[in-house]
Amino acid sequence: MANNPHTMNILETIIARKIKEVKAAKKQPLLGLEKYEKRTPIAMRKAFSEAKLMGLITEFKRQSPSKGIINGTGKVKDITQGYVGAGATALSVLTDKDFFGGSLEDLLIAREANPNTPILRKDFIVDTFQITEAKRCGADIILLIAECLTETQVADYAAFAKNLGLSVLLEIHNEEQLEKYTKDIDAVGINNRDLKTFKVSVEHSLKLLPKLPKEALAISESGISDPVTAVRLIEAGFNGLLIGEQFMKTNDPASACDDFVGEVMRYQNMKQSKTTQLRVPIKW
Repeated sequence: MANNPHTMNILETIIARKIKEVKAAKKQPLLGLEKYEKRTPIAMRKAFSEAKLMGLITEFKRQSPSKGIINGTGKVKDITQGYVGAGATALSVLTDKDFFGGSLEDLLIAREANPNTPILRKDFIVDTFQITEAKRCGADIILLIAECLTETQVADYAAFAKNLGLSVLLEIHNEEQLEKYTKDIDAVGINNRDLKTFKVSVEHSLKLLPKLPKEALAISESGISDPVTAVRLIEAGFNGLLIGEQFMKTNDPASACDDFVGEVMRYQNMKQSKTTQLRVPIKW
């Protein structure tokens, strides 16, 4: 695949930095992270099967390499609890420090504040050490990015995570990356951001949806900015949507999420009402 050199440089820079970061972290004992060692993670599949409205993954993200600071003042506890109160099925917490301004401390805070909600550790996994960290910090799901990992790495990391009781979300950007899918993966997320052009379009998700393994949860990621689009994706067959920046860029992410969910419900009810009216027999 011909990739945008600038994009690949960013990815390569992040991965190179992450490898050094993990190497340094391995020299330090995982002190203070034993609290959730014996905790049974919440199964992603179960949580999504029980979702009343839609499988919504809401994200806590302070910044990104492409957008800079998105929300530098929001508190992890307040925002994540607000997300759950608004109806989020799962939470995504960025733990990369250098490029996204996150930390394992954010994950621990989110876990403590939301004991009954599955949490995704969103980071660039390059070593099983990070998967062990995720478990010890109370995460339930890990992210594996197909763009950054070989087929063997995906298989090994997914199996390692599954052995710890963690669920696995594999993020793909194109159909070819589906070759990295294994039976240990619970969900496949389609990133709607084109790595060659940086453009974001949900049409990418809709195009790839029929190609996904039937047994895996289908998640659409990025570019979901309005309730109409969300309903369209849900009706197309997606089990979940990952939305972060759309909420985090507001002054009150939790309220923005609540409004979004409310609009989705109203739009769905409106569509159902119109369908019902069309089905009512005409009385002469």
